Amino acid sequence: MSEPVRGKVEWFKDYQFIGRIADDKCSVILGEGGISPMKLLLLSVAGCTAYDVVMILKKMREPIEGLEVEISGERREEHPRIYSKVHLHYRIHGNVNPEKAKRAIELSQDKYCSASAHVKLSGAELTYSFEIIQGEGH
Repeated sequence: MSEPVRGKVEWFKDYQFIGRIADDKCSVILGEGGISPMKLLLLSVAGCTAYDVVMILKKMREPIEGLEVEISGERREEHPRIYSKVHLHYRIHGNVNPEKAKRAIELSQDKYCSASAHVKLSGAELTYSFEIIQGEGH
C-alpha cells in the first residue's frame, strides 16, 4: 500500500479557499476568484490522461510534437451534482500513426488514468475522440 496523500484547504476570505497538497510547491485557489472544485476535477481528468498519452506514445517511439486535450462535462440537475457525461477530445500534433494514437488513448482510459477511472466509477458516461494534426510545427 502506498503512503496516503495529504493536503489541506484553508479558508482565505469571503468564499475563497486555498488548497495545497503536502510537500507540493503549488497551490490552487478554489471558489470565488479561483476555480470550482468540479471544474478542477475535469482538468484533473484531462491532465491525467494527457500525461499517459504522451508517455505511451514516446515509449512507442512515435514522433509526437504536441498534445491538447479538450474536456467537457455535463452535470446532473439533482444533488449531488456529479458529472453524468464527460467527453475528451485529443488533438495530437506530429506525424503519429493513428492506430498507435488510438491504442495510447485506450490504454490511458482502460488501464492507467486513475482520474478517469474515478469519474467512470461515479457512473458518468466517458467518451473520447481524437485527431492527428500534421505539419503545423506545434
